[in-house]
Amino acid sequence: QVQLVESGGGLVQAGGSLRLSCAASGRSFNYYSLGWFRQAPGQEREFVAAIRWSGDSTYYADSVKGRFTISADNAKNQVYLQMNSLKLEDTAVYYCAAQLGHIATTGYGIEYWGKGTLVTVSS
Repeated sequence: QVQLVESGGGLVQAGGSLRLSCAASGRSFNYYSLGWFRQAPGQEREFVAAIRWSGDSTYYADSVKGRFTISADNAKNQVYLQMNSLKLEDTAVYYCAAQLGHIATTGYGIEYWGKGTLVTVSS
């Protein structure tokens, strides 16, 4: 059974940092991409960042470029999202996702989703 389990969410002040983790299990993720999406209250889920399991390719939403960094530790089957310079508008539930090949920024075709972790940025 494939599982993606997020952790690391919480309450942080604007300008602060958090690191999210996604523990992936249940299958080999070779040739997969893993990524993060988020959903703010009353809004649609949106793409944040993605990385190929090999770690040789990353891409980001424009809204987080330069502030967030995605990385993968294959030995630990973990994907991380380092979030710096957090803004109020980063408040959302953050979801880990996995897809064979390339993750579409639309979220179309995502094979596996985690249940999410809440990030709240306060002023």
